[in-house]
Amino acid sequence: MEGRPITIRELVDARKQRLGSEDLARLAEGARRIVSLRGKRVVDLDLTSTAVDRVELEKSVLGPSGNMRAPALRLGKTWIVGFTAAAFEELLS
Repeated sequence: MEGRPITIRELVDARKQRLGSEDLARLAEGARRIVSLRGKRVVDLDLTSTAVDRVELEKSVLGPSGNMRAPALRLGKTWIVGFTAAAFEELLS
């Protein structure tokens, strides 16, 4: 990922500004896809599908504390939540 031209438009410190289930609708507005990374597990949610329910969405992006997992970044109409170097490399290429 090093050396890639990425511009950060907004940076939020998750320790100071908590984002929980009540923020999901606002955050998902305009997004078409959420990719959730948990260890080796990758969950790819198509938000244009009516098959994605709120429970599945919360399970994918919220941690055990009920707050959004970090890091979380939005690239166009895609949210990437969580981190694995290999997945980031693939998603950002």
